Amino acid sequence: MKTIDFISLGCSKNLVDSEMLMGLMEANGYHCTHDSDDPQGEIVVVNTCGFIADAKEESINTILEFAQAKTEGRIERLYVMGCLSERYLADLEQEIPEVDGWYGKFNYKELLKALPSPTKGRDVKIPASAASCSQTSPPLEGLGEAFRHLTTPRHYAYIKISEGCDRHCAYCAIPLITGRHQSRPMDEILDEVRHLVKGGTKEFQIIAQELTYYGVDIDGQQHIAELVSRMADIEGVEWIRLHYAYPTHFPWELLDVIRERKNVCKYLDIALQHISDPMLSRMRRHVTKEETYELVKRMRREVPGIHLRTTLMVGFPGETDEDFRELVEFTKWARFERMGAFAYSEEDGTWSAEHYEDDVPEEVKQARLDKLMRVQQHISAEIEAAKIGQTLKTIIDRREGDYYVGRTEFCSPEVDPEVLIPATEQVEIGQFYDVRITDAEEFDLYGTTL
Repeated sequence: MKTIDFISLGCSKNLVDSEMLMGLMEANGYHCTHDSDDPQGEIVVVNTCGFIADAKEESINTILEFAQAKTEGRIERLYVMGCLSERYLADLEQEIPEVDGWYGKFNYKELLKALPSPTKGRDVKIPASAASCSQTSPPLEGLGEAFRHLTTPRHYAYIKISEGCDRHCAYCAIPLITGRHQSRPMDEILDEVRHLVKGGTKEFQIIAQELTYYGVDIDGQQHIAELVSRMADIEGVEWIRLHYAYPTHFPWELLDVIRERKNVCKYLDIALQHISDPMLSRMRRHVTKEETYELVKRMRREVPGIHLRTTLMVGFPGETDEDFRELVEFTKWARFERMGAFAYSEEDGTWSAEHYEDDVPEEVKQARLDKLMRVQQHISAEIEAAKIGQTLKTIIDRREGDYYVGRTEFCSPEVDPEVLIPATEQVEIGQFYDVRITDAEEFDLYGTTL
């Protein structure tokens, strides 16, 4: 049996693509591993990210590492898929000839046809739902019941509800890579959730480039609230957590669902990027400072206790000291429970690359980024310390050394604070417990089960 090692880079949406392709390969008789420390398979597939400069550099370095392994005879074949090859295919083919095949964001299932037979006399078969892939018709069919190999712990999974984005923010290359927004059929998504529940999945991270746009391409209406509500009706769904909302034309009925449904986490990931009107305008965000302040106020008013995660950007072309001061003051006022930030990097083909000069010096970008994160570090420490003495429902993800590591409803995997519970306690991975918080650090909690 041929072994195929998958290396997934970038976001959780990429991870879902890897999981689907792994499932298809295993259905055809291959054995797949994922992100192993020392890949030993005859074949390696690298799923790349092409979003920003750092991600592209990581992808290229990973490809070169395995190209060297192939040259040295440590692997037989090397294939590359994902966002980087979708965007830079011609250049990559010329620069890295050691790669046996390049596949983009939408035709990666064609890779099955290029693979050697897993066993003698056995033909590789691609299901009809997986055979048709193009940039205008992403391969969203079949993501659920028949062809998916979870790489996450069995108790949680990512559910991709759409592909692409219609927003066209000035700095963002995602629409250039993924094309226009395309929603998956609602019944298909719900069937996927039901299937995963049967396999033991309890927690669902709902992901998309822009989930609040869900359904608009189908009938002109936003259906994210309906989708989440119907998902919450499925028996066995314990937690639903929402990622990557957009502030413009936010569907207010979604807040009702978050507030009223017990298994929808009081958590929302909504990237705001900036607050000053000049920056929001230049970024083509189609929202104002006043509207953004009101958005945050209303979310906190309508969903008491909600934890907001956001992403902010510093150093966008034309950002002045005053613009940055407004951003710092907004961060202090909003007191986001979760916040990430990054410095602007110019991306080929984007509006800002073609229309603006990248005029903020790198050292200024870094200084602003450091200051903003220091502010957030202090806010995060206060917010987490306020949880001491509270009892929070917690799911156990894994054991590390002297602790079991879990998360509350306010914590998404990989990116948010975790709850550390002494390994001497009797708990099981994948189960929920009531945990009393006994101590806190800036980005972690400590607790004991009740």
